Amino acid sequence: MGLIKYILGADSRSALKKLNKLALKVEALEEKYAAMTDEELKAQTPALKARLAAGETLDDIMFDAFAALREASWRVLKMKHFHVQIVGGICLHQGRIAEMKTGEGKTLVSTLPAYLNALSGKGVHIVTVNDYLAKRDAEWMGKVHKFMGLTVGVVVPGMDDDEKKKAYACDIIYATNNELGFDYLRDNLKTSIPAMVQRELNYCIIDEVDSILIDEARTPLIISGRGGESSKLYEEVDKFVRKLTGGVDDDKKEAGKKGFSKKKNYFF
Repeated sequence: MGLIKYILGADSRSALKKLNKLALKVEALEEKYAAMTDEELKAQTPALKARLAAGETLDDIMFDAFAALREASWRVLKMKHFHVQIVGGICLHQGRIAEMKTGEGKTLVSTLPAYLNALSGKGVHIVTVNDYLAKRDAEWMGKVHKFMGLTVGVVVPGMDDDEKKKAYACDIIYATNNELGFDYLRDNLKTSIPAMVQRELNYCIIDEVDSILIDEARTPLIISGRGGESSKLYEEVDKFVRKLTGGVDDDKKEAGKKGFSKKKNYFF
């Protein structure tokens, strides 16, 4: 049994080795960014955006982005990402599921890929399981992103469309899965694009992925549109139908008199 588990886990071990090597490259830049002043560190955000505009990819700037954000986190929160947290951040950036134990700092991990992908200017959604966590993380981790010049928004129930539209326009948005889903449904009921509150969907980080994509997904999100005004169409159709004559029985009688078969079809 142990051999089977070892064989099945070969892919994970191979991927982890590659992630460890990438994380070491981020850690190698620690002294470079630690030597920068606050203003120089903040200037890395427009500098990284300029590199993207020049043709580089997110993977190309990942090491510098992670290293810069790691230093910013230390200065703002007095929390510096450990090696395992950098590995987790790279894993999330690559679109994978990162399983981390309680206490390994999943909340801090999310700041790395969130910052990197927000540099594209297309927005990042961080999905949490309840309103409390959305508000807490937006206020707590949002301090680091704001230090680096990014905007942070939070979407919770009770907000009007103007407030939500402003929040969704931010670089990084914290929200619950239910609120995101219902806002998507409500936007699809809108009659004009300017009335919609959400922006384009680009990149998202899901906290407690097993709960949101498995447990919560069992309950469908249902929303109803506003009913239209009462119509007299049915009454008019009823009057019309009552005035109709002819039909299958009358056609049979007519066919019997003339000695041939005749068929009519009526469609409503």
